[in-house]
Amino acid sequence: MSTAKTYIVEHLDPELGPWSELEYIAIANESHQAGAKFCLSSLPAGFKVPETLQSVPAFVAENRGVEEIYAQDKSRVCLLDPSAAKDLSPEDGETFDAFLFGGILGDDPPRDRTSELRKKGFEGRRLGPVQMTTDTAVRVTRIVVEGKIPVDKIQYLDHPDLKFNEHESTQMPFRYVKGDDGKPIMPEGMVELIKKDADKAIDDLF
Repeated sequence: MSTAKTYIVEHLDPELGPWSELEYIAIANESHQAGAKFCLSSLPAGFKVPETLQSVPAFVAENRGVEEIYAQDKSRVCLLDPSAAKDLSPEDGETFDAFLFGGILGDDPPRDRTSELRKKGFEGRRLGPVQMTTDTAVRVTRIVVEGKIPVDKIQYLDHPDLKFNEHESTQMPFRYVKGDDGKPIMPEGMVELIKKDADKAIDDLF
């Protein structure tokens, strides 16, 4: 029986935006359902964790950076790195206990913030060539290492169009896991948030 997994996002921003908050709640809830832990590391002093996140039993807030948390055994930590030479595989679930995300996967265009973590000596794995949101990256990692499904056998939707009504839609610049309903799996409330952001942008034109 392999050890329960920990999914770590090294949070590199001074605060938590509404987009990240919804992603993190989704990660925490899904981790809880899977019997795993979700840790936000490197939180600045005074960082305010929303109650919606704190209330999920799987969630852990950490002011320490991941290299301090795992100072004794870096080899148990896998860095999800778009520049890694190897793709993540089901066997990696036996090798690693913790899976580290640099809080960079949702950037469009991608910024190589993972390089800061790469320099700290964590072994890297790739999740394929297409940019993912942070919650999607954690979801895919869990499907591979806990569900034992190879990364290239997962059903994805790349750059899906979100249709708000007959006249309004927006294309998302990311890869998502395809849900049973054929739609991209997204955090609860995310579509409404994106629509509000789109409306805000339109309103700014007038």
